[in-house]
Amino acid sequence: MATKKKGAAPPPKRDIVVIGASAGGVEALLELVRSLPHDFPAPIFVVQHMAPYANSILPQLLSEVSPLPAKHPSDGEAVQPGVIYVARPDHHLLIENDTVLMKRGPKENRFRPSVDALFRSAAYGYGPRVIGVVLTGYLDDGTSGLWCIQRLGGVTVVQDPADATSPAMPTNALEFVAADYVVPLAELSGLLVKLTAVESAERVLTVPQGYSELIGIEVNIAKNNNAFEMGIIDQGQLTAFTCPDCHGALTQLIEGKMIRYRCHTGHAYTISALLSEVSESVESLLYQSMRGLEESKMLLEHLGQHFAQEGQQDVADRFQAKAEHTAQQARVIHKSIFKHQAFSGDQLPPKRQRKAKPKK
Repeated sequence: MATKKKGAAPPPKRDIVVIGASAGGVEALLELVRSLPHDFPAPIFVVQHMAPYANSILPQLLSEVSPLPAKHPSDGEAVQPGVIYVARPDHHLLIENDTVLMKRGPKENRFRPSVDALFRSAAYGYGPRVIGVVLTGYLDDGTSGLWCIQRLGGVTVVQDPADATSPAMPTNALEFVAADYVVPLAELSGLLVKLTAVESAERVLTVPQGYSELIGIEVNIAKNNNAFEMGIIDQGQLTAFTCPDCHGALTQLIEGKMIRYRCHTGHAYTISALLSEVSESVESLLYQSMRGLEESKMLLEHLGQHFAQEGQQDVADRFQAKAEHTAQQARVIHKSIFKHQAFSGDQLPPKRQRKAKPKK
């Protein structure tokens, strides 16, 4: 049996908690922080999806019900234990060298702040010390970041989808990550207390150099460094697809069984987010086509009326016939719009949920 060297420093504990939530997340966060103890030993970092123009009062709401103070941190602020740091609207929340970073890097899965960006920065900087938590929400922001936390030795926790207001985020996370714990919200605070107070973060990992390089690049992209100059397009397989946001070239990245994409300017998408964006783009193009046809119909009718008034009825009839043909085309596109399915990962067949894997 191995013995500790005399005078050796004790192994670090799990003392970095990162939480991601979307739809239904405010209520879930309020319930969680209400039951945390006043001497909770770790900082808690929270990304709650919100509109970029929102005037967020989430820190005030959390502070009113929790014994722990909550705040929107400033860029460069030193991390303190027992504080809840909430991402500002339209800013990624990152952690680096015991410092909070608030950056306006490219959006991930159409969001800024992004759960994945927070999780990835924590895993890259703190490895086994991290506890990652995915709560209620739509689509799958947080899945890639949770996979990264597990790959770099951290603990992964997912809210039981049956307990979530919006089960998509927990369900998608469980599809690709064999979470260490799957718990209802009522049990989460007790679990976090146990993990931070008892468990040691001492763990030996072998992480491929290429993966570490990719994560480092992605953390820097979230900090708004130049994705193209850092070589993101060389980190995966270049595809024929283009970014729905900026139309840049998309590179395919694979994490375990999960496929996601980054464009050369930095925007990131999972399959669900990319399908959703492409679907919205198709709908917009269909509406533009219908508008163009309807404008053509009005112009043709106007010309027909003009020639009728000038006594050129044959010419007027031809314009009216063209107007009616154009109207029929517009009606076909109108029907197509309402038949068009809004594709995303949430429209795929239901996935088998994994059972909780409690640690002994």
